[in-house]
Amino acid sequence: MVSYKRHILKTISWRVIGTIDTIVLSGIITGSWTTGLAIGGVEVITKMTLYYVHERAWYKYIKYGVDK
Repeated sequence: MVSYKRHILKTISWRVIGTIDTIVLSGIITGSWTTGLAIGGVEVITKMTLYYVHERAWYKYIKYGVDK
């Protein structure tokens, strides 16, 4: 059985990687590391929430690829 704690930890670890990527890309594209940090700060919250909901929906409703 997969616990909620595992989903939460997976969400956080993936978001750290994704946020670093967003900050770096935003900094490069805008030429401003302040803007990159601001964008990364906002998206970390929204994307963690969206990922967790997505992960739980897959776990609960989509049984594709899961052995019975």
